[in-house]
Amino acid sequence: MRQWKQEHEQRIAIVSGIASNKKSHVVFYGSNISEQKSPIQKADAIEAMFPNRYPVEENPISLSMSCSHEDKTDDFWKTELDHLKRSFNTYILPRIEKNDPAHFSLFALAPIPLLIKFGTLFTDKIDLDVYQPVREPKTWKWQTFPDGFEFIINEPNSFGKIPALIISLSDRIAPERIKSVVSETLSLWELTVDEPHLHNDFIRSPAQLSMLRSMIRKLMVIIKQRHGNDNPLLIFPAMPVSCAIEMGRARMPKADMPWVVYDYNNKIGRFIKALEIGGEE
Repeated sequence: MRQWKQEHEQRIAIVSGIASNKKSHVVFYGSNISEQKSPIQKADAIEAMFPNRYPVEENPISLSMSCSHEDKTDDFWKTELDHLKRSFNTYILPRIEKNDPAHFSLFALAPIPLLIKFGTLFTDKIDLDVYQPVREPKTWKWQTFPDGFEFIINEPNSFGKIPALIISLSDRIAPERIKSVVSETLSLWELTVDEPHLHNDFIRSPAQLSMLRSMIRKLMVIIKQRHGNDNPLLIFPAMPVSCAIEMGRARMPKADMPWVVYDYNNKIGRFIKALEIGGEE
């Protein structure tokens, strides 16, 4: 007991001596992806943060839940969305309002529509580091910025139809996959990358996420200029988890048109409508 007490006091002394501008609230958010669970390990998260950031509390803030519904059902999206909002208001907002410090380090593994919504709750006004799980090497630590990387916008041929945005970042989404689930005639926009970077492990540096936020803001302005605010923007994403969060953070709630976010469900082999952001949300 004496040894345990001494070690605990040493940990407290170390944490209390850390510069306040390096302290961060560690946040875990996990949800079922298809039939897979999404555990995130505390040790991996802390290793990814050091030496730039240090946890404020000994244990991460966990916003995860285990939903019994399958992600192809409306009940799944409603249950998860309600839980996410309640958890954010309960565990995150008080820390933002206290502002001691209001910095967060976010580690998340969940369906893309929920992560986009999660990003809109934080907004870009909160000091937040979003981390990306790297597959090779297996880690959450940032790697080297990939040479020649850039985002690409492909515009539709005409702008008189309902706008839809295909996000082909971790995989190429063929237009036929969109047209098979939406009856309306669409003007298809695409946000993508060059073919060598088109895979599920291309996010290697936080600079890429900064580039993405800037690109999303630019893209939303262009789409609104071309289409106005009368119709919502339909979004069909294939993107890494960190990009989904940053896309939500880049959204301007008072300026951007409503978003209708779809999710590709492997079990039924097509996109399904997951949730709406803005408008009558």
